[in-house]
Amino acid sequence: MTTVPYDSNSAWWIVLLYGILSIIVGVLFLVYPLSTLTAFVFVLGIYWLVTGIITLVHMFQDRTAWGWKLFSGALGIIAGLLVISRPLWATIVVPTVYVIIIAIWGMIMGIFMLIAAFKGAGWGSGIMGALAIFLGIILLGNPLIAATALPFVFGAFALAGGIVSLIAAFKMR
Repeated sequence: MTTVPYDSNSAWWIVLLYGILSIIVGVLFLVYPLSTLTAFVFVLGIYWLVTGIITLVHMFQDRTAWGWKLFSGALGIIAGLLVISRPLWATIVVPTVYVIIIAIWGMIMGIFMLIAAFKGAGWGSGIMGALAIFLGIILLGNPLIAATALPFVFGAFALAGGIVSLIAAFKMR
């Protein structure tokens, strides 16, 4: 049996399919934001539950870092069950927690950018650091309001990514 070398042009249809699906998801997020977000969070809950179970099973197969595997597996199962059992509650809580994580991460990155600016990285790094800290403070001040914008942000990114994927697929063809 001979093997054919991998040809990147033969996978153009996968990129095309990804683009079409991304456009569909983007349009759904923009047209039906609450319903799509609820479905998205529900699927995320199923994902957390399944990965939590897999992590716990893997813990018994490979005993390295068993404490971390036990913690993350149990956390995944608990989070998945909570999301699946209370999907409307999770539709509010999960995006809000996501916004809080983004805000904290942005503030931390902003601090590192400011430190880099003072060490000689330039004004651009300092300005971006200050903006990241400012945006983090705004997001932390109103995480629920910011979470209501997430479906539209997800939709815009999915739509734009889908269009770019379609263009890339036809260029690959």
